[in-house]
Amino acid sequence: MDFSLTLEQRQLRKSVIAFARSALPEGEESDRTSAFDRAGWQSCADFGVLGWPVAPEYGGSGLDPLSTIIALEALGYACRDNGLVFVANNHLWACAAYVNQYGTDEQRKRFLPPMCEGRLIGAHALTEHDAGSDILSLRTRAVPDGDSYVLNGTKTFISNAPIADVFVVMARTGADGRGQDALSAFLVTRDMPGVTVTREWEKSGLRGCPMGEITFTDCRVPVANLLGRPGDGYSIFTSTIEWERAFMFANQVGVMERILDDCVHHADRRQQFGQSIGSFQAVAHKIADMKVRLELARLMLYKVGWLKTEGRLALAESVITKLFVSESHVQAALDAVQIHGARGYLTDFGVERELRDAIGGTIYGGTSEIQRQIIAGLVGLPAADGRGSSVA
Repeated sequence: MDFSLTLEQRQLRKSVIAFARSALPEGEESDRTSAFDRAGWQSCADFGVLGWPVAPEYGGSGLDPLSTIIALEALGYACRDNGLVFVANNHLWACAAYVNQYGTDEQRKRFLPPMCEGRLIGAHALTEHDAGSDILSLRTRAVPDGDSYVLNGTKTFISNAPIADVFVVMARTGADGRGQDALSAFLVTRDMPGVTVTREWEKSGLRGCPMGEITFTDCRVPVANLLGRPGDGYSIFTSTIEWERAFMFANQVGVMERILDDCVHHADRRQQFGQSIGSFQAVAHKIADMKVRLELARLMLYKVGWLKTEGRLALAESVITKLFVSESHVQAALDAVQIHGARGYLTDFGVERELRDAIGGTIYGGTSEIQRQIIAGLVGLPAADGRGSSVA
């Protein structure tokens, strides 16, 4: 078992850090105004971020999964605009990944090149007011009508919605009920008649990533925009969420390292009672625990990257990674606020922003509670509602 990075991976990490530090903003403006940084987005596209996992024939870089994780981790470490990075992650893992994995050759040629170039922004229209993690309860319906499906329903809490050009939409095409073959996945573009962003939500963190509500009113979606076959929606979702749960959190491992570096720097320079606060056990132990959680998070993350590079399933590993990284990130940010004292609490210094940005990670992509329920099912415990580990 070799834990070392290849020369190419080390060079990739170095180049991503250099790019992010020189070309991407600190994020104060987007956090203050909740504004999407389109210039930063285009810089990411020009550098290749939006095509890292996409094959070259569709406009991407063709990075293997582990190298993609290493690049995303480096981006999270060096770019302080966590909202911008989150836009890119949603674009990649909640939209492009669906096209990349389940699209036809025609769909890939039509959507992936402009997505890699930043000309199209992707989003995943899944959540509804009464259907979040319980995907089998969603009510948005797509009824076949000739060479189209007529789509009606409302999706809410959708990251990237106000700025997105293409949506992966999960809709009910079968009979009412909880049948796993009742759902289908569609590629819906913003310019289709009947697609309306009806609301934009304000968030406490990740403010550079707009979130909104989308309504589909008698929207005619061509049959050619169906992902997979009718009724494949649930299986497509449960397969692709494996990538999303781990790969979307690679950047958070990078952020955890950045928080650690910031805290070490502050604890070394900040003097109290004639000595640096880093010499006090209460501070030093918080920083030591940050390092422990960082290394464990990285090991889990890289294991998922290795498994996917080998073409193997990583269901349990991706769930564990999502759970551990998201909660470790929140704890690191909480400790950073405490270590920085008043500077950590004030908005002028950016430390409290790290905490606000971190908290969302325990919610999106399935809450921590859902992840624990899935893990419990995977080790053989029965679910209270009898559905086992099917809850995604």
